[in-house]
Amino acid sequence: MKPNKQKNHVTSTIAAQDTLHAAEQVLGSSHPEVAMARNNLAVMYYAEGKYAEAEKLLEDVVLFWEQAHSTHHLDLAASLSNLAEVHRAREQFGLAATLFARALAICEKALGPDHPDVATSLHNLASVYRDQKKYAQAEQFLRRALEITEKAVGPDHANVATCLNNLAEIYRAQAQHEMATSLLARALAINKEALGPDHPDVATNLNNLALLYLAEKQYAKAKPLLQRALAISKKNLGANHPDVAISLHNLAAIYSGQAQYARAERLYKLSLKINEKTLGLNHPAVARILKSLATLYRETHQPDAARLLEKRASRILATPR
Repeated sequence: MKPNKQKNHVTSTIAAQDTLHAAEQVLGSSHPEVAMARNNLAVMYYAEGKYAEAEKLLEDVVLFWEQAHSTHHLDLAASLSNLAEVHRAREQFGLAATLFARALAICEKALGPDHPDVATSLHNLASVYRDQKKYAQAEQFLRRALEITEKAVGPDHANVATCLNNLAEIYRAQAQHEMATSLLARALAINKEALGPDHPDVATNLNNLALLYLAEKQYAKAKPLLQRALAISKKNLGANHPDVAISLHNLAAIYSGQAQYARAERLYKLSLKINEKTLGLNHPAVARILKSLATLYRETHQPDAARLLEKRASRILATPR
């Protein structure tokens, strides 16, 4: 089960904790049902942005499947992918790529090259290549994933939208905005129809489309998209989720671009507070917000405050991961 973003219900996490505890009491620590209960609790932690807790649980699950089955078992591939998702969320891209590549090899061997689960593994690995700015490799993997997915589920499925969104991100990163906009518009239309207008994946599409307009300083187009993305993320994930911080950061960039510095500063600081709480003080996402806030301070003639933030951001980014 891949950790997907979902509404942050404390009761759901408590229920998953209770289920795991009960399974361990009855079955012991080394049982498939206990491994699944650990996975399910990790899913809840991941959805809440509690990546350290999710990572520890998933490491236990991976170890269990490695010991219980051969190294080519699909349960192992699933747990490797889940653990890779957590490493990716923590921007530990090298670890994530290694785990995703291992999961892909298992799926191809067990299922054949054109199975939908292989497309999922291709998509996951492509996402990490994109994060590492290996755009040619990412595009190659995503196009293969898109071809498999469209053949398996049709052109209007949410899985197709995910491929389109990530392919658009590759083009956006290379300033190919026209191509990216076309793909994101299609992804957004698919997700609204397939998942509903208030789904977190719709928020992701809106945010990414807004980034295209932001890059072109089309603030009037970007702002309502980000406001809508922010509202969806708060509704589904809670006010203190990293995805909320992303929308706040991007909305702050609009206000900064419009010289509304007081509004921008407030949103940057709120975004920073969320990421420091959920991701830790030394996460690269924290460094990015520090740099944005430092830029704002330089634009408003506060060089001393800017230097302090820049030094802290540099220390974070220099830390090995």
